[in-house]
Amino acid sequence: MAQLDYRPYIPGPDETRIAGATAEAHTAARLESPRPRKLFEEWAALADRPFAGITTDGAARDGLFALKPEGAPVEAMAAAAWQLLDALTPAERARMLHPVGSPLWRRWQNTEMVAEDHGLRLERAAAPVRELAMAVVHASLSEAGYAAGVGVMRLNAFLGEVLGAPGVLNEWSYTFCLFGEPSTAEPWGWQLFGHHLSLNCLTLDGQMVLTPCFLGAEITYADSGPHAGLRLFRDHERRGLELMNALPPALRDKAVVGRSILGDGLPEGRRHFADHMHLGGAHRDNRIVPYEGLEAGLMSVRQQRMLTDLAGEYLAALPDGPRQARLEDFERHLAETHFCWIGGAGEADTFYYRIQSPVAFIEFDMHSGVFLSNRAPAKFHVHTIVRTPNGNDYGIDLLRQHYRRSHVGGADRQCR
Repeated sequence: MAQLDYRPYIPGPDETRIAGATAEAHTAARLESPRPRKLFEEWAALADRPFAGITTDGAARDGLFALKPEGAPVEAMAAAAWQLLDALTPAERARMLHPVGSPLWRRWQNTEMVAEDHGLRLERAAAPVRELAMAVVHASLSEAGYAAGVGVMRLNAFLGEVLGAPGVLNEWSYTFCLFGEPSTAEPWGWQLFGHHLSLNCLTLDGQMVLTPCFLGAEITYADSGPHAGLRLFRDHERRGLELMNALPPALRDKAVVGRSILGDGLPEGRRHFADHMHLGGAHRDNRIVPYEGLEAGLMSVRQQRMLTDLAGEYLAALPDGPRQARLEDFERHLAETHFCWIGGAGEADTFYYRIQSPVAFIEFDMHSGVFLSNRAPAKFHVHTIVRTPNGNDYGIDLLRQHYRRSHVGGADRQCR
């Protein structure tokens, strides 16, 4: 696939958006500007609203999710989490450990700025503590999922090297939290978030939810340095293009809801300055997103398989049992699944697509420069999002069911 070179867009000294030598100094300077300050104020207001989940009409659909063991690696996860807890100072534990139903679950964001005062900031932690935190992540994910998460962190460091800003953008510019007491049966989870990354994992009696899951990179490949050869999102791009170009013209036209990734011809406000075409980004937990585009029921069997395989790329971060369960959920609702596209579908084109069903919300988007100077979206800056709509992001629907079954009357109090 065509890959535009990012190097012509490396900013000069007078163009850089790096505003300080450290993440804290950079954040303080950036939040003096009206636009980022307004964005964080908007996010704070959204986070204060009670959780409902992404829906198509404002009403979460009942009966989509059930409590049942799915073979999540709960023993390894709990063991890794306890090793981490045992290595922390009391102050670190207080910052990192929160109740399983805490509203802090929803206080993640994917910028390079440090605007939160909770969680364990990995770049300030001792190396053994960082390794133990990542061991929790490793124990929870598939090898492919762990490699992708670490890849995002390493590409963040690569961007910092390219820009000469390792104090702001580095491999450890991330915050880690634990929610609940690690257990093989009771609910608990963890969260890792920072620039271009948010992983939210809740486990409950052998079951697992790994959404919201945000993975992205500005420079999606490293062409020098210790991680030269690292490249992310190639298959997400390739499979999306293959599906789009496998559709006959009539179905392709139905899938296309916008011809321009810049938003030309779309309703006012559809393209957001921070999220671009994404609708399920940070703090959009309660967004109403009506179905758009092509219904999978109109696709041929081969095209439906391509759609399922594309969705499978986004579920690959899950370990075997939970991944198989999510694929079965996806296929069970295939007739209700919609696929929509914005932009061109050629090898050199930039584009957005979304896969949306009662149980899956998946977005892929190519972005313009934030730290690089390209004003048009480019293939070397990609954001992806996976959510569980209808109230089960962060495993909240399952958590409510658990409390109703085990602690009558406590569900709504526990899950905000």
